[in-house]
This record gives sequence, C-alpha cells and structure tokens, in this order.
Amino acid sequence: MPKVTTNGIEMYYEERGSGEPVVCIMGITAPGAVWEAHASQWETNFRCILGDNRGVGQSDKPQGPYTSAMMADDYAGLMDSLGIKKAHIVGCSMGGIIAQQLALRHPEKVKSAILMCTWARLDRYGKAIFDHFKHIKARLTPAEFMNYVQLLIFTKPFWDNDECYAGVQQGQADASVNPGPQPLHALEAQASACQTHHVLAELKNIKAPCLIIGGKNDIFTPAWMAEELATNIPNNELHLFDNAGHAFHWECLPDFNAKTMEFLKKNSA
Repeated sequence: MPKVTTNGIEMYYEERGSGEPVVCIMGITAPGAVWEAHASQWETNFRCILGDNRGVGQSDKPQGPYTSAMMADDYAGLMDSLGIKKAHIVGCSMGGIIAQQLALRHPEKVKSAILMCTWARLDRYGKAIFDHFKHIKARLTPAEFMNYVQLLIFTKPFWDNDECYAGVQQGQADASVNPGPQPLHALEAQASACQTHHVLAELKNIKAPCLIIGGKNDIFTPAWMAEELATNIPNNELHLFDNAGHAFHWECLPDFNAKTMEFLKKNSA
C-alpha cells in the first residue's frame, strides 16, 4: 500500500498514467478511489495522483478538528514526497477548498486548478448542512447516511433514470458492507474544515488559472458560491451545467471529462 508521511500523518495515495501530474482531491466522506470515472480519462495524458484525505480511506484519521489549510499542507507534503514540484490540482467540494488553500499557501506548487462545486465561504444554510451531516452520521446506518448524501447531490432526472437509480441503490448496498467506514470523529473533523473555510478576501492572490465548474441546480453548494469564486479569482473560467446538481460530474460525465481534459491540456507545457 503506497503511503507517505506528511504533516504528521500517514497518507495513502494511488497513481495512474504518466505525464504532467494532476493531484485529485475528493470531498467529505469520500476516498480517492471515487475519482475512477474521471481519472480513467485523464490518465491517458496525465499522471494522476489520487489521495485519501486525512480522516478517510486508508489515510490516518486523527482526532479533529481539521482545517482546509491543514489538509492543503497534507497534499503539499505528499507532492514533496513524490518529487512533484508543480501540478494541476483538481478539487471536488471539500477538495475544492483544499485546492484553494494549496493555491494560496503553496502557489509555487500549483500550475492550474479545477474547482468543482465548492465555496470560498459558507452561509448559515451551508454550515447547517454540515452540522446535519454530523448528527445523522451518529444516528443512521451507513446505507441510510449514504441515501441522505445521494438526495443532496443528485437531481431528480438522475433518480428518474433507471440505470442511474440502480447505481444509487448499489451505492447504498456498498455502504452497508464497507469494511472500513469513516468513523464519526473523522467525519466531524472534516465537517469542521468545511465550516471554517473562509478565504474570500484572499482569492485575489490566487495566480494559477482556474476552471470553476459546477451544476446550476446544486442545492448543496448553490451557483452563487461558484459565481463568488469567479468574481474574486483573477484568472478563471466559469462553467455551470444546466439541469445538474452537486454531483454534476457524474450527471454530465462525458461533457465534464471532455471539458476538464481540454482545460488541463490548455494549461500544460
């Protein structure tokens, strides 16, 4: 199992493909393996690094709280251990706040960034969702908790599609037999990182080109959050998919993969 020591933890990662490095940072509760449907495309041109965030998967799960800055430093250390001086960074949801901090705290390491369904700051509604995450994690079965997350991230057309719905059901079944479920304290620690992230005033200092991308019908991280990022980051492209939610990258999988591949190639040497 490939692991490195970084920022006081043992961090698990996998590598796919070759070329310029792309560091992929997943969202709350999710291990790096969730990138499969995207990395399988990107790896045809790039070296993809899929990390398990602190608090999930096969990485260490210390007591919290965590912060987005702390988790960015985890990835900076991972890059150092792998001899990666500069990389494209792709961050989904919580991964997007970590990517922002990487671009702010370690600008020399970030060649470009793809910021997916993420935020510079949370309002009361957003903070309340993460409080609810903590409450129901403590009370529901893993399958029930997964069901709530799915209700939050997928739009009605996805649920109405028979093939997609079968995938939803499989996700719940997989959660119920997961041999390494995320412990409550680690979910709470990640949620704290999400709630305390507030870099709105600092976004003007991000120098790397950014693709800010999401779904117009996202009820978890609404469109105003993406638009706020786009207003304040100097060098960016904004794209919001029609009729798509927080999991727009699965709901619009072929278009998402194509658009991100185009962005990565455009910003490569």
